[in-house]
Parts: sequence; structure tokens; C-alpha cells
Amino acid sequence: MIEIDLKSRKSIYEQVVRGIKEQILSGIIAPESKLPSVRELSKELTVNPNTVQKAFRHLESQGYIYSVSGVGSFAHSPQDIQPDERMIAQSMAQIRDDIRDLRMIIPDSHRFETTITSLLSELRESHLQGSHRSESPISESNHAAQPHTNTSKESQ
Repeated sequence: MIEIDLKSRKSIYEQVVRGIKEQILSGIIAPESKLPSVRELSKELTVNPNTVQKAFRHLESQGYIYSVSGVGSFAHSPQDIQPDERMIAQSMAQIRDDIRDLRMIIPDSHRFETTITSLLSELRESHLQGSHRSESPISESNHAAQPHTNTSKESQ
């Protein structure tokens, strides 16, 4: 289930994108699973359908999902998702800046290193457990319908 935090610094659109990405990468949304329609997901999350549509377009442009005209949107396998090198570089720069900021907050070297080590362990653990989750994808309803096979390249 995607949780929207209205007090977050991240926009609702970014939260929807992140939530679906996390569910695809962790296996909560199985490869080739049908996602809820824009209307269904916007109703469930109580957000504007245009926000969900924008998130779906973004996810499709990044290769996380694909659309079959008249059928719906489906999740790609995590192995089929090609990393965006530009986004990786931007994220790494942001992480570097955040760690430098944290270093200013925690001047004690030992405590700083312990904090970073703890954070890395937590991230590693959540990554390892991600594929063993039993959460329901996006919502409680079943969206596991398979797409129609089509040999031509689908476009939106």
C-alpha cells in the first residue's frame, strides 16, 4: 500500500512514483502484474487522477512499467529496468551532500561513523528482506491480470 504523507517535502506525485518503484523492486508487485487503473489508484489514494497519470508516465519513461493500449499498465521485471546513469549521479551527489550535512550535526567522529554504519546496515537489511515481504501491492484488490501478448512494440 502506498502511503501519502501530506506533510512531506516530497510532492504527492514523487511519493506515488517512489511507492510504486519500491513495490516493483521489492517484488511486492510481481513482474507482468497489472497495476490499478489511474482512476482506481487515484480514488484509493484520494489524490487527483492527473497526479497518478503523471506518475505512471514518469514510471513508463524510466522503464518500471509499460502500457498496453486498452488493457492497462503492467510492471516490468526489476532485471529488465535499466538504470538511468544521470539519475544515479544526481542521487549520489545528494547523498554526499546529506552525509556532509550530517557530519556537521554530529561532530564526534566515532558517533558519526557509528550512525553511518547503522544506517548502511538498516538499508542492507531492508534490501535483503524486500523480496520476502508479504504486503499487498498498491491496494488490497487483485491486479494480477496478465497482458495480452503482442509482438509489435506498444506505445502510449
